[in-house]
Amino acid sequence: MASLDFEHEKNTFRSYYESNRKHFFAAKNAYIRIIGSLIKRLGLDEVTKVEGRVKNQEECIKKFHRKYQNRLEADEQPYEIKDFISDMIGIRIVCLYQDQIALLSEILQQHFKILAVSDKASSMESSEDSFGYKSLHMDLALNDEMVSRPKYQAYANNPFEVQIRSLIQDAWSVLDHKIKYKKSIPSALKRRINILSALFEMADREFMEIRNATTELMQQETVPLISEMPGDLGEPAGQAANGTRTVDAFNFLRIAGHFFRDFEFDDYKADEFVHEILKMESGLQKSDLHKCMTEKLKTVRDYRDHYLKENPDKTFSPYTSIRHCLYLYDTEKFGTILSKRTKERFAGWLNQLRSRYD
Repeated sequence: MASLDFEHEKNTFRSYYESNRKHFFAAKNAYIRIIGSLIKRLGLDEVTKVEGRVKNQEECIKKFHRKYQNRLEADEQPYEIKDFISDMIGIRIVCLYQDQIALLSEILQQHFKILAVSDKASSMESSEDSFGYKSLHMDLALNDEMVSRPKYQAYANNPFEVQIRSLIQDAWSVLDHKIKYKKSIPSALKRRINILSALFEMADREFMEIRNATTELMQQETVPLISEMPGDLGEPAGQAANGTRTVDAFNFLRIAGHFFRDFEFDDYKADEFVHEILKMESGLQKSDLHKCMTEKLKTVRDYRDHYLKENPDKTFSPYTSIRHCLYLYDTEKFGTILSKRTKERFAGWLNQLRSRYD
């Protein structure tokens, strides 16, 4: 029975919390599974974390006291503390980039019942004197379709809060809790905290811009596709041809993908491989690499077939083929791209090949 006796309501809430503790944790785990499955099904690989917690009972009481008690008692409105704790169960979703927060919010709104939405980012940006983490908070409940399923019926009356943050916002929230004094502080210290907060926000935006720029570069290097005509690099509009661009990870992937269509080049490995090439020849042009592959790949493929026939337990990857092509293209500049034993074996085969035509 609701009352205006805070001590009585605290004890009532503690009893309620203890008797339902296991149920709260079961509900939390169920919500993590539901959201995790939803994210996996939709292929949102840039979500890095889905985790949950059950709020400590004393924290619940403190929150009620801080936010609701005075107003309710001033209005002489009886209360039960449990009715005012919407975040007893909390789920946190962390994504890589800031602009994915809205996407995740939209997806959750399509699959759950929305009780309330609070955009901490907007409220923080509206006040120069506010510090703290930015994230989107949503109070959710299972929708009617989910509640109709037997395995979820037990959680029909358990709303939960979801916090959606970018990776940078999540990092800031951890550090923000370590800053003990943020309200009544000297203006000089307040400015320093403001600067720190701005640096995190700038990092968040820069990571997003770097992602966008990377995507744009990849599109430039893959649309249109390389022409089948040797020597035609199929340069995107506005880019000069005939070797005016140094090899980088983007155009390497384009050229390598053209010559090895059935092989999936890993981005990170390609980046390291290009770095290795440029340490040997920093001025290697995109057109040079294309020419090298066009002129030398047939010979290298013949060698690969010979090598694999004699060594059926070995492999000869596209990276190995490209190494042999570069070595054959310029043995002086790319003399170290193959190991000593590999070079000797390749040179021996080349000598045998030449002797057939002498």
